[in-house]
Amino acid sequence: MVNSTTESSALPSVSGPKGSKPTISAPVGNPPAALTTTDIYVGSGKEAVETSTLEVHYTLMAWSTGVLVESSWDSGQTATFPLSGVIAGWQQGIPGMKEGGRRLLVIPPDLGYGSQGAGGAIGPNETLIFVVDLVKVS
Repeated sequence: MVNSTTESSALPSVSGPKGSKPTISAPVGNPPAALTTTDIYVGSGKEAVETSTLEVHYTLMAWSTGVLVESSWDSGQTATFPLSGVIAGWQQGIPGMKEGGRRLLVIPPDLGYGSQGAGGAIGPNETLIFVVDLVKVS
């Protein structure tokens, strides 16, 4: 189930102008137990569905450390992939988003990388904070 919320004081804030790398504040307190999505900017283009291939810019922060793990903005290159091929948190949190939009996803470990983590930067049972800019849906 996807929860849309702006009420939790624990969620990080996202700032920065549309079309540029977002600034994400470090989270406070315990992470939400369920997938949480918040639209920062609502897009007006084509809507993403479960079978879409997406072109996105994204920024990833680890909840436990408040450290920025990676950002496609740093390389200046968008990422393109089928939505069906990524973590469950994206598969559940991106549909309904439209081109031109920016969405905050707070993804609990069971919808992210779970007990295995991912590389050195994402530890086991890490809650993931993604800010996703949807560039193109195909």
